[in-house]
Amino acid sequence: MKVATSDGKSKSKTKNLVIRKPNSTDGAAVNELIADCKPLDENSVYCNLLQCSHFAPTCALAELNGEVVGFVSGYLVPETPERLFIWQVAVSPKARGLKLGKRMILDILDRGVCHDVTELHTTITTSNAPSQGVFRSVARELETDVNRKVLFDREKHFDGAAASEILWQIGPFERVDVERVAA
Repeated sequence: MKVATSDGKSKSKTKNLVIRKPNSTDGAAVNELIADCKPLDENSVYCNLLQCSHFAPTCALAELNGEVVGFVSGYLVPETPERLFIWQVAVSPKARGLKLGKRMILDILDRGVCHDVTELHTTITTSNAPSQGVFRSVARELETDVNRKVLFDREKHFDGAAASEILWQIGPFERVDVERVAA
């Protein structure tokens, strides 16, 4: 668990921002957070419970003064465990401006379970500028490239009901790059 304040300096614990692995008791709070972070797609509470338990090593939860204000869900791609796929980044309006999305992603990358990760993948719609900014910032921190291509097409995969999801491939990077930015 990492503890920092919004300005990066130590203060009383009531003002601290805590980034940690989630646990199963966080599932309902994560579900509420995601519901408050439009236009994110909502999942079932059960899905969030699984993310907070089975996938906890590759997810991050942020609390500010004891309140859940951020969540990142991710997983190691089974066929390519050197790839971390970030499924969703949720940051409460109460915690915007703290670079919390980037901080949670880097926290996950710094964990032992991600020791062999050399690529970060996610999908983002072309209209989601805030998410694009977060992942551009992560790539800059890791001093690596971003390649993009359509992964799920609006017509082919969503039958016209949702925007195309663009795969962002960030990397390659080395463990030393992660350790440098996570310090």
